[in-house]
Parts: sequence; C-alpha cells; structure tokens
Amino acid sequence: TDCKVSGYDCEPEVISRAVAEGVIDFEMDITDCDFIISALYPDATVEFLESNAHRIKKGAFVCDCGGTKMLVCERCEKIAAEHGFTFVGMHPMAGTEHSGYSFSTDDLFEGASLIICSEDKMPEIEKMYSKIGFQIFRYTSAENHDRMIAFTSQLAHVVSNAFVKSPQYSVHGGYSAGSLKDLTRVAWLNETMWTELFLQNSQFLADEIDFLIDNLTKYSKAIRSGDSRELKVLLAEGRKIKEKVDGR
Repeated sequence: TDCKVSGYDCEPEVISRAVAEGVIDFEMDITDCDFIISALYPDATVEFLESNAHRIKKGAFVCDCGGTKMLVCERCEKIAAEHGFTFVGMHPMAGTEHSGYSFSTDDLFEGASLIICSEDKMPEIEKMYSKIGFQIFRYTSAENHDRMIAFTSQLAHVVSNAFVKSPQYSVHGGYSAGSLKDLTRVAWLNETMWTELFLQNSQFLADEIDFLIDNLTKYSKAIRSGDSRELKVLLAEGRKIKEKVDGR
C-alpha cells in the first residue's frame, strides 16, 4: 500500500491482535496522522476532539462514522476550524448486527455507499475510501442525513426490536422462513449505542414512528372490520410504491 495504517482501541489486546494480524501497522500516534477516522459514538467523537484537537496536525482530515450528524458536525466543524484541520461528518452504509474486532471482515465495504456531509466534493476522501471498497459517494447536509437515516436505518431497528416482543416469537420455531429472519435481524442491537442515536435524532425518528403507526392502524381497522376492498387498496398502494422505487 502507499500509506501506513495505525489504530487505537480502549482494549490493548485488540491493538496487539490487529498488529499481529497485519490489519494495522502500529498503535496510533495522533500527531502524525493525515487522516483520522473516529469510530466512536457521536458524543464520544465530540469529547475526543475537544481533548485532542491541539495534537492534530494542521491540514489533516478527521472523519467520523457515527449514525447521527447534526450535533457532531455542528460542534466538531467549529473545533476543527479553530485548530486548522478539516472535520468531515461521514456515515458508511454498511454493517451487521454484530460488533467488535472479532466480527470484522475485509469485504464489509465492497460496493457500499458512503454519506459525506459536505457541500463540496472531496476527492481526497473518495480516493481513500474507494481503496477499501466504497463505490457510491453521497453528499448531503447533516440535517438531511439525519432525516433520511431516521427512516432507512433507525426506524427499522425500532420496528425489529418491538416485533420480537410478541409472545409468539419465543415459540415460532418451525413456523418461520426468510421473512421473519429478515424482519428480526437488527433486533439484536447494542442498546447503549442506539439509545444515544435515537435520542439525538428524536424528532425525525418519532415522526417516522408516528407515520408508521398511522398506516398500521389503517390495516388493522380494515382487517378487524372484514373490509376486503379497503385492505386490497392498502396492499396495492404498498406494492405499487415498492415497484416504482425499485424499478420493477
């Protein structure tokens, strides 16, 4: 490669293992980094910059990977401007329900989309991230990011987590196929992280939840009243939207 990769983790054995396996070259010396990627919770990213901004060299790029952007970008862009480096709020659209170094893979980002909270194109960022598999680079504002993520990611986690609370879930063995697995995959989540993300994006997420409840209520009323005409209309509406958006 044409660069050296360093890293830091709160658990020393993770760094030792990463070095031994050739994933990183050495433990991080923040003062000599051209790119710094913060894979922390949003509040922790802000705290990290507040404590270490004076050690980051001028002209460097600092990027985060958190799931909300408005609070992080507002505070971190200001810190960066005061210290002569560039902060870029980013969100890789890739992941699994598992976390930690033991679940890492070398193909997680193949073909993935990277959301970049910037008004301007950033070729330096695209060049670096394309080397690890990213192919789609979506530029947007921090506010629009949080609005979209409330629907595309956070709502799905809420629905999945609530879905498994049915008494039937504990006895579904032999009665389920792919649809149940798809719907419940992300119920297996990190409640500490997602609580922070949900509350930082509370208005957008609550709006999406309320919109879903309103729609589900329409289905429930049609089913309880035996209104086949209304139920068929509701189902057709959903199918047509799916076909239009997915191009089928």
